[in-house]
Amino acid sequence: VVYEYADGTRENRVWKLRKDGDRYTGTAGDVVGTAQGNAAGNALRWNYVLALPVDGTTWHMDMDDWMFLIDDTTLLNRTTMSKFGVEVGQVTLSFRKRRG
Repeated sequence: VVYEYADGTRENRVWKLRKDGDRYTGTAGDVVGTAQGNAAGNALRWNYVLALPVDGTTWHMDMDDWMFLIDDTTLLNRTTMSKFGVEVGQVTLSFRKRRG
């Protein structure tokens, strides 16, 4: 997935996923350790630690993602970011699968 932010910076995250029933695990280059997730119906809850570069240092942020498959081409993702148990931000993303 390539993310482009309002300030023009870009970020690329490639996930390697493994499915075991309704449970998922995954890794990515900027993820510390292994992400864990559980699916039910059209929802997936996904938790991981993200190595986030900030002002020349790296913060390890706890990420709590809720993903909802709306239809065959649309996914909504709501993420809460926290550090030491304190919420520092939320992000809402929408993804559309390209046809063709």
